[in-house]
Amino acid sequence: MALTIFLIMIVLLLMGFPMMIPLIVGAFVGFFTLFGGLSQLETMVQQILAGIRPASLIAVPMFIFAADIMTRGQSAGRLIDMVMAFVGHIKGGLAVSTAAACTMFGAVSGSTQATVVAIGSPLRPRMIKAGYNDSFILALIVNASDIAFLIPPSIGMIIYGVVSNTSIAELFIAGIGPGLLILVLFSIYSVLYAIRNDVPTEPKTSWGDRLRAVRLALWPLGFPAIIIGGIYGGIFSPTEAAAACVLYALILEYLVFRSMSVADIYDTAKSTGLITAVVFILVGAGAAFSWVISFAQIPQAILQGVGVADMGPIGVLFVISIAFFIGCMFVDPIVVILVLVPIFAPVVKDVGLDPVLVGTIITLQVAIGSATPPFGCDIFTAIAVFKRPYMEVIRGTPPFIIMLLGVSVALIFFPQIALFLRDLAFAD
Repeated sequence: MALTIFLIMIVLLLMGFPMMIPLIVGAFVGFFTLFGGLSQLETMVQQILAGIRPASLIAVPMFIFAADIMTRGQSAGRLIDMVMAFVGHIKGGLAVSTAAACTMFGAVSGSTQATVVAIGSPLRPRMIKAGYNDSFILALIVNASDIAFLIPPSIGMIIYGVVSNTSIAELFIAGIGPGLLILVLFSIYSVLYAIRNDVPTEPKTSWGDRLRAVRLALWPLGFPAIIIGGIYGGIFSPTEAAAACVLYALILEYLVFRSMSVADIYDTAKSTGLITAVVFILVGAGAAFSWVISFAQIPQAILQGVGVADMGPIGVLFVISIAFFIGCMFVDPIVVILVLVPIFAPVVKDVGLDPVLVGTIITLQVAIGSATPPFGCDIFTAIAVFKRPYMEVIRGTPPFIIMLLGVSVALIFFPQIALFLRDLAFAD
């Protein structure tokens, strides 16, 4: 049965169907095979509805809505200007500014694809003009946007938290350390690249202009304060923080900056509704598909064949990392989380791994896979946004992928990179 389901799904993918169709068909075929007909079809509907029922999922459309508002308004531009004012003049400063801006916008949007659009669109022309090679620029933007998957709010962490019943607040805090480590590594590489290729520096900004840039960015900097400070201080749950972000974004862009009209807000809400519908269909279909493969005991058979049950914690983490990394090279990250997390959950529990650490490693692997050839979704976002050929977009990615994989290995052997802040924030 398992082979039949996966072959059907692969054929549908190769035929060009969006991922939700193979998931729904796979779940339907599984139910039909397991129960010998359509007598238990209502069970499939119940599993789909159960998948989208958790209240924590309300945070997903809210963070998407807040990110869309900021992308269309002035918030993203003000964050970029502030970063540029401080590091734009150093060797490789423009590239460092791009990586830092992706990190800061990730702390606002939680979406890698939103970060590619919001940060890449204004900064790529400036980097080309400054003398950077376009393949380096595209690789930097695509891979630095991965930090948005780790820095809270992370939509991937929300989905993982719902599927694995893990604290989303703890996951958010745990993602900060790895995210900042990746930023440091990308910044060092950018400086070395600029030195090796003798990229000209930007003019140094005066302290007066720097203070002005900080003043203009103070309002957008309220977003991470609301999310991290609110959750850390026990003021908000992650869902409440998402609602507060939407309200804050509306106040900023409509009342304070006056960068959006009522019609713009309506268009943004409509766009968010379409994206949310796709996400929730994926979540519901993924829940039904996960129920099918769990009921048929397919995960147990796969894990037994691989020998995961006999491995220690480090071995299990390596297998999980490889599985999620490869999965996201071909399939949408949300789908990979929905399908694979239930498969590995029993093993994670048996070997005594911290689910927050596992969630952080999974989120990082999902982010890396999303920017890795052949089918990482961020690659195709960059192709669509920047209108560049596939090979040009992926040509400069290997050094960044190596650095990201290095952070993954470091997390496995030094889990406190992720857990230190979590333990500090949630100490009894």
